Amino acid sequence: MDKSTARSRAATVQPIRSFMKIVFAGTPDFAAAALEALLGAGHAIALVLTQPDRPAGRGLQARASAVKQLALDHALPVLQPVTLRDQKTAETMTELAPDVLIVAAYGLMVPQTMLDIPRLGGINIHASLLPRWRGAAPIQRAILAGDANTGITIMQMDAGLDTGAILFQETLAIGAEETAQALHDRLAKLGGRLIVCALAAPLVPRIQDDTLATYAHKITKQEALIEWSESAEVIARKVRAFNPVPGAASAVGDTFIKIWRAQVEPGVSAAPGVVCESGAAGVVVGCGQGGLRLLELQRAGGKRLPATAFLAGFDLAPGASLGA
Repeated sequence: MDKSTARSRAATVQPIRSFMKIVFAGTPDFAAAALEALLGAGHAIALVLTQPDRPAGRGLQARASAVKQLALDHALPVLQPVTLRDQKTAETMTELAPDVLIVAAYGLMVPQTMLDIPRLGGINIHASLLPRWRGAAPIQRAILAGDANTGITIMQMDAGLDTGAILFQETLAIGAEETAQALHDRLAKLGGRLIVCALAAPLVPRIQDDTLATYAHKITKQEALIEWSESAEVIARKVRAFNPVPGAASAVGDTFIKIWRAQVEPGVSAAPGVVCESGAAGVVVGCGQGGLRLLELQRAGGKRLPATAFLAGFDLAPGASLGA
C-alpha cells in the first residue's frame, strides 16, 4: 500500500464499538493480556487466530500458546494456520465479515489481502514508540540501546513491517534495573488498556516519519555471549535485556554460565574478564571500562542462584578468567 492510500484509509478510521465483530490474532503472553482486556471490556471476539502448538519443556510436548489457552477458557473459536496466505483462513474471515482485525505479537506476517477483509482493516498493538524499534524484538532492543523510555503504539496496519499510521500512543519509562521480562509485563498490561481505550475513542491517525525508523532485529543466542572488552554499562544492559531469553552467557574454561542479575562497579580497573573480587557481595569482573558485580548466576544444567550459593558449588576466585 502506497503512502497516499495508507493516508486515505487511515483518515477514515472511526471509533469501534463493542457490538462490532472482532477477529483477534496473537500468540504469547503479551497478546493474551490484550485479549483478556478486550474480553473484560465486553467486546465480542468472533474468532481467534494463533500460531500452531509448539514443542516445549523438557519432554518437548506440544503446548498451546497463551492466547489459545485463554481463548479455549472462554469458548472462543480458534484457528491455527501455518500461514495467513492459505485459502481456508481467508474464506473463514470473509464469511465472518469482521469489522476489524486486532493483532498483537502474532508472529506471522499479515498479507494485504487479509487486511482488506475487515471493514476497518487491521489494528496492531506494538511494544515501542513507533517509528522507533519496528520489528521483532522492540523490548530487548530498547534496553540494549539504553533508551530512557519506550511505550505502546496502537497502529493501523498496512503491508509493511510496523509502518502503518499511529492511532494511539503512550510512553512508559524504563527502570534503571528493569529486565526485559519486567518491562514486557508492564507493556503487556498497558497494551491491553490502550487497545480498549482506542476502540472507544475517536482515532486521529498520524503517518509515521520513516526517516526516524529503527529496526528491532530478532535476538540471537550469539548476541547473548558477553564480550568482556565492552563497557560495564553495555554488559549490564545485555544482562537485563536477555533476561529471561536467551540469558546473558559467558564461558569459564570449558563451562558456560548464565548471568541473570548484575550491577555496574565504576571504580574497577581489572583486566576485561578477570575476577577481582568474589564473596558474599557477589563476583566482580573487570570490563573494558569499569567492572560488573555478578549477583545471580546459573551453571549449565543447574538452578539460578544468588552469588553466595553459586560460589558454594562453583569456583570463581579472584584471578579466574571469564570469556573465550
